[in-house]
Amino acid sequence: MTTTTSGRRWRTRLGPLAGVLPFALLVIFFLVVPTLVVVVGSFLDASNAPTLGNVTALGESIIRDAYVRSVVISGVTALLGAIFGALLAYAVATANPNGALRRVVTAACGVLAQFGGVMLAFAFIATVGFQGLLTVLFRDLGLDIYGSGWLFDTPGLILVYTYFQIPLMVIVFLPALDGLRPQWREAAETLGGSAWDYWRRVAGPILRPSFLGCTLLLFANAFSAYATAKALISQGSPIVPLKIDDAINGEVIQGVQNLGKSMALGMVVVVAVVMWLYARLQKRTAKWLR
Repeated sequence: MTTTTSGRRWRTRLGPLAGVLPFALLVIFFLVVPTLVVVVGSFLDASNAPTLGNVTALGESIIRDAYVRSVVISGVTALLGAIFGALLAYAVATANPNGALRRVVTAACGVLAQFGGVMLAFAFIATVGFQGLLTVLFRDLGLDIYGSGWLFDTPGLILVYTYFQIPLMVIVFLPALDGLRPQWREAAETLGGSAWDYWRRVAGPILRPSFLGCTLLLFANAFSAYATAKALISQGSPIVPLKIDDAINGEVIQGVQNLGKSMALGMVVVVAVVMWLYARLQKRTAKWLR
C-alpha cells in the first residue's frame, strides 16, 4: 500500500515536469548552449588560449559606431512604434470586444508583427525602391521620392523597422488597456474629474510601467533584427548584426579572432539588461491585470 501511494506521488510530481521537458530541451539547445558558445568564444584566440583581445576590440571606432547606430535605430523605431501602436491599441480597446473590427485588427497585427526578413524588404523595394510602384508613379508626376537611395540606408531601416514595431506594440500593449476598469473612469467623473484628470492621475500612472516595458521590448526586437537589414543594406554594415555577419565571413579587424562572438556577447548583454528592465516593469503592472 505504501509503495503504491509513493508511486502515485512520484507520478503526480513528474507529470507536470514531463510536459515542460520539450520546452526545456528547446531552451537548452537553442538558447543556453549558443549563449555559452558565444561567451566562452569571446575570450579565446585562434589557438583557444584565453585572451581579452576580442573584447577590447569592441572599442574600435568601426565597431563602436555600429553599436551607436544600432541603439539609435532601435530607440527611434521603438519610440515611434510605441506611440503609434499605443494609439491604435487604444482605438481597438474602445471598440466592441466581440466585434469583427477588433478580431480583424488583432489578427492583422499578429501577422504583420511577424512579417519581416526578406519578404518585408522586398515589399518596400517593390513599393518605394528605384523602380518601385510609388516611385514610378510620383516620378511621372515630377516628384522624386527615391532621392539618393535613402531606403537602403539608416532612414530606410527606421521606416521598415517601424512597420513591424507598430503591430507588435498593439499585441503586447492591448492587455494593459483591457485591464483598465470602467469603474475607475466613473469614479473620477463622479468626483468631478475631467478626462484629462482621469488620464493624468488614474490611467496614466497605471499604464506607464506597461508602456515603458513594451517600449523596451520593441527596442530589443529592433536591436536583434538581422534578415531585413541584410536584405536592404547591400553595401556597408551600419548595424551590429551585419557587422557580426562580416566578422563571421571575414574578420573586420586584422589579427582579431572570434570578433563576431565578442560582438554577439555585447548584444546579449544589451538585450539581457533591456529584458531585465522589462520584467521589472511588467511586475508593477501585473496586479492591475488580475
